[in-house]
Amino acid sequence: MGRENSHHPCVSAIHFLLQIHAVFEPQTLFNSICFIYFFGMFFRNHNFLRAVAFAFFCLAGSGPVAKPNVLFIAVDDLNNDLGCYGHPLVQSPNIDRLARRGMRFDRAYCQYPVCNPSRASLMTGLYPEQTGVLSNAGDFRRLHPGIITLSQHFMNNGYFAVRVGKIYHYGVPLQIGTDGKDDPSSWNTVANPIGIDRTELESVATLQKGKYGGTLSWRIVESRDEDHTDGKGALKAIRLIEEHHRNKTGKPFFLAMGFFRPHTPYVAPAHYAKLYPLDKIDPVMEKPGDRDDIPSAALADRAHQRELTLSQRREIIQAYYASISLMDASVGKLLDALDRLKLAANTIVVFFSDHGYHLGQHGLWQKSDLFEGSARVPLILSVPGMKNAGRDSESLVELIDLYPTLADLCGLPKPAHLKGQSLVPVMEEPQLKVRQAAFTVSNARGKIPGHKGRKPLGRTIRTNRYRYTEWDDGKYGLELYDYQTDPNEYTNLAKRDSDKKLLKQMQSLMQSTREHTR
Repeated sequence: MGRENSHHPCVSAIHFLLQIHAVFEPQTLFNSICFIYFFGMFFRNHNFLRAVAFAFFCLAGSGPVAKPNVLFIAVDDLNNDLGCYGHPLVQSPNIDRLARRGMRFDRAYCQYPVCNPSRASLMTGLYPEQTGVLSNAGDFRRLHPGIITLSQHFMNNGYFAVRVGKIYHYGVPLQIGTDGKDDPSSWNTVANPIGIDRTELESVATLQKGKYGGTLSWRIVESRDEDHTDGKGALKAIRLIEEHHRNKTGKPFFLAMGFFRPHTPYVAPAHYAKLYPLDKIDPVMEKPGDRDDIPSAALADRAHQRELTLSQRREIIQAYYASISLMDASVGKLLDALDRLKLAANTIVVFFSDHGYHLGQHGLWQKSDLFEGSARVPLILSVPGMKNAGRDSESLVELIDLYPTLADLCGLPKPAHLKGQSLVPVMEEPQLKVRQAAFTVSNARGKIPGHKGRKPLGRTIRTNRYRYTEWDDGKYGLELYDYQTDPNEYTNLAKRDSDKKLLKQMQSLMQSTREHTR
């Protein structure tokens, strides 16, 4: 299913209702909607009826402005270890609450499992090889100085756009409290909270002395939520929502809240660590022989991480999960504020992570590789009045889809440069598919025997059943995994004679996928 999604009746209804709302007075509008509804009833066009019902939320509230607000919640280094994704230990009641209000996407994938490339991709609507950002050092404006970003597009269409915390790349933790590598053109105003996770680094445990971001580092401390950057950020975001309430400004807002946790250092209050007793944490241990059939390019090893003892693993995972609960509580404060300010009925809420995260799988920790744990992300979309609230979808989706989806939901035109797919049809019918394969790229990070110079680029596609990965077009290795029979990716099928036909099929799909990602 491709670009034809833009003609789905749900998308058409949203645009149509927003257009007539801009022209007619409320009473005339109400009469028009009644006419549309009974027209559909008369001709038994049930798809259009469902579309009208789904789109009607856009007209919530009084006054001439109908476009919904957007609360855009970006989380740093969060994997799918959440209650709403079925994790047996992690307590995330507020994210779970949002999932009950919205749709949970079970097969959502980032386009690059590192902060800057992933964020540049989803905010521009281009794939990483198109943005030119393939590392944390890149800047999409160098190649695309005039491109209209997601929030910029909303600004150009009458929205007040706000950033709190990390949306574009930051060097965490040292750049917390600054603008980081922000894009000034994307916002009307910004806020840069800073808490003890930045100001008290000397007390943080770390695997590499003096380093806190690119290595495992953690601290559990007796503290209040509002002592931390994320706690402060949530409170600042609430104040900005209050200040820019539609009743005061007459304008909808696009508020991007960028939480820093659970990115390293995992600094969290002790009351959240108590939710995760060490004896309840069962770390993943590296399986003997697991790496024997994995190309060296695929293994993004970091210093000292394969040497961790069982007790160290438990302590580190406890801090990671405590950081998730701190972030979750901050999400809850935002949702409570929407309810208190009577904005929940006209605010779309998006929740996602910039990429996945390993906690020992394949002997790997953190990110940067092209296995499932690094590429898969949590994604929740909550739209007031949606009929499928609380449902999940197994449709293969990408973070690059957020830009066209939000444009459709808010009745905005979609810029011609966008490469993603609108997920509005999936939200209407969860079983629909928008693509055959999700696409992710990453530069190799680990040591490659005999290789000198620039590390090769890996590309991977994820279908409903398989993952196929090429390192520098196969020069540095191939990988093929069957999740139906091998959910933990222990068996690389790429070199098996019995799977040559499947390998060729996946190689063909890779080539067709790259036609729109290169």
